[in-house]
Amino acid sequence: MQRWRTVVSKILGALLVAVITISDSVWDHDWEFVGSSLFLLGCALAAVGSLGRLWCSVYIGGKKTERLIVEGPYSISRNPLYFFSFIGALGVGLASETLTIPTLILVAFAVYYPSVIKAESGRLRRMYGEQYEDYAKKTPAFFPKISLLTEPEEYVVHPIRFRRDALSALWFIWLLGILEFIEGFREMGVFAPLFELY
Repeated sequence: MQRWRTVVSKILGALLVAVITISDSVWDHDWEFVGSSLFLLGCALAAVGSLGRLWCSVYIGGKKTERLIVEGPYSISRNPLYFFSFIGALGVGLASETLTIPTLILVAFAVYYPSVIKAESGRLRRMYGEQYEDYAKKTPAFFPKISLLTEPEEYVVHPIRFRRDALSALWFIWLLGILEFIEGFREMGVFAPLFELY
């Protein structure tokens, strides 16, 4: 399931980059302040998404199947990795300087991830029983509740696994770079957009 979800995410990401490549933002021309504001907000959210995914990787790297993780980001949300992925993806969408792309991302998450979260919740419930039930009663499924945050003084991290997870956590930042390359090529006249998006 994890592999399938990763493949689907990469395909959707590639399609969004393709749409951004052949389109232009209405805000970038007629309302430049709006386009710049969307880009800056998008960069900030992409950074939060990347840092959040790194934070999650510290806690689950190499331990995901060993025990129920309930510390750090997992103390404030049962699915913080998905939450931070959502924030990062929304950021990349806003960095396109459109409202259309982030709206499509929002709809895709709203349609796809509730069933993923439900399936994972069922799997964890079968694996950990009452321990998971107690955890689920106090910890929100998706949106974090910061007041619940608990972190240990020390935590063992698997460096090789963390390094691998860190590379995947930074793809939001890499996508921002790709968007900037696309805009640079467009400004140089290498290719012209076929349509505009709001």
